Amino acid sequence: MISAKLEQAINKQINAELYSAYLYLSMSAYYESIDLPGFANWMKVQFEEEQFHALKFFTYLADRGGRIKLEAIDKPVFEWKDSLDVFKETLTHEQHVTSLLNALADVADEEKDRPTQNLLKWFLDEQVEEEASAEKIIKQLKMIDGKGQGLLMLDRELATRVFVPPTTA
Repeated sequence: MISAKLEQAINKQINAELYSAYLYLSMSAYYESIDLPGFANWMKVQFEEEQFHALKFFTYLADRGGRIKLEAIDKPVFEWKDSLDVFKETLTHEQHVTSLLNALADVADEEKDRPTQNLLKWFLDEQVEEEASAEKIIKQLKMIDGKGQGLLMLDRELATRVFVPPTTA
């Protein structure tokens, strides 16, 4: 059995992961509206990753005998100034998710819950990759001044990204 305190914290994280998915789907829709299908694809893959994360927490909580309590998901932003603005928000959001996971890890430490600590190690390692990926694209957008042929080349590169569920799930 999982403690009531951890159950509540994991339910909160499930909601945060579902909001993340919703935000990335909104970003994908934005890119579709400005005819950048590669950027839209990149965000759709982010959407799939965040859904996977939510389901990983969902399954974990169920397996530990916890009660899953889904709450309303906040409405995401749907307008941005440009691609650099979108990726700056992506980075800020991923940093926020990292802080949420760190807070959840603090609860797992307080509760001395080793299985949850182990689960969260995977998520925290994943966050290093998420933040680095957004930072890389921000640097690339700055290099090309976020427009022109460079933007179209980056769009083509981002079109190749696919979601591959981790085998350690």
